[in-house]
Amino acid sequence: MDILSFVDSLSFIWETGLPFLVALTILVFVHELGHYAVARWAGVRVEVFSIGFGTELKGWDDSRGTRWKFCAIPLGGYVKMFGESETVAEEDEDGEETERPMTEPEKAVSFHHKTLMQRAAIVVAGPLVNFVFAILLFAGLFSIAGVPQLDTSQPLQAVVGSVSSGSPADIAKLQRGDKILKMGAVDIASFGDLQAIVRKSPGVRMAVRIERGGQIISVFVIPSRREVRQAGGTVAIQGLLGITAQPGKVLYVRKNPLTAIGLGFERTYAMTVRILEYLRDIIAGAQSADDLGGIIRIAQISGQVAELGLASYISFLAVLSVNLGLINLFPIPLLDGGHLAFYAIEAIRGKPLGMKAQEYGFRFGLIFVVALFLFVTWNDLVHLKFFEIIKNLFT
Repeated sequence: MDILSFVDSLSFIWETGLPFLVALTILVFVHELGHYAVARWAGVRVEVFSIGFGTELKGWDDSRGTRWKFCAIPLGGYVKMFGESETVAEEDEDGEETERPMTEPEKAVSFHHKTLMQRAAIVVAGPLVNFVFAILLFAGLFSIAGVPQLDTSQPLQAVVGSVSSGSPADIAKLQRGDKILKMGAVDIASFGDLQAIVRKSPGVRMAVRIERGGQIISVFVIPSRREVRQAGGTVAIQGLLGITAQPGKVLYVRKNPLTAIGLGFERTYAMTVRILEYLRDIIAGAQSADDLGGIIRIAQISGQVAELGLASYISFLAVLSVNLGLINLFPIPLLDGGHLAFYAIEAIRGKPLGMKAQEYGFRFGLIFVVALFLFVTWNDLVHLKFFEIIKNLFT
């Protein structure tokens, strides 16, 4: 490896890998802290609080007997609670693992022997804290950085923001960033002036003077005709150019903490609804699943938003927290939502599902999660044109 390749590798780790690992560590810690806090409140003994999987890199024991540790594979985490089954596993004199019934003191701190409502509360706490964390992150941004709002104190300039395909503006070769100075014989000072002259000129061929890249050029445009129903029920013919205005100056208005929390709740709720609608459209076939991304895409976006500044990174962290909380509530075995589904069945039946049924459920959940992981990873590789890069290496 030459020195340039080594520098590029270090740059990738610093600019992409590090922001991703920091984001993932924070979100996993918050999620598992929800489980841990409610488990402690319910009197369950927590044996392990782990960030990551695999070999322990660093760990310590607290005064309550919980082992807090960081592991070698930083792609998740878990909280291990005492008594997740009816028995206790221990080694006999020959070092072989055997199982024995729990003692009464052990049952008192066992997860399995807590009430159905307590177990459900422990499970739902993780995703719930992710939503709360997102609300607090948004609220912090709104109260410290402010809420973006357009400056309405100045008229919106007649600068092209976007051009609709096939519109009169597109036919006239107008481009984003063009500043319209004159239309016909009328000088244009604002986007409102432009709208007024276009509305009054349906089907009229007009000369347009624009400023583009420091140069003044002229083009001709013919506004299309559209019917607009007036308040009294009459129909008027108006002109349409097919452009939108470039957004004006954006101001950031700080909100008081109470208002900011309300806005944070609204933003989190709206994002949750949008995600659910997107998934609904995928299932219904109205939306392609090609945009579903996995760890690779998240890592890439983490690096990009980190370069935009702390506010953008925190906002992205809030978005990820909403996604993590929502995904974990899906009724898929292995996820928190799968456990909650089992508890709902237990509440209806008056007793837990049989061990065989739960085992098959967890097998299905494992297959589904692995398949989903492979699918989104494939999407990520296609999105990053990985296969084209590999092909070019051998051609």
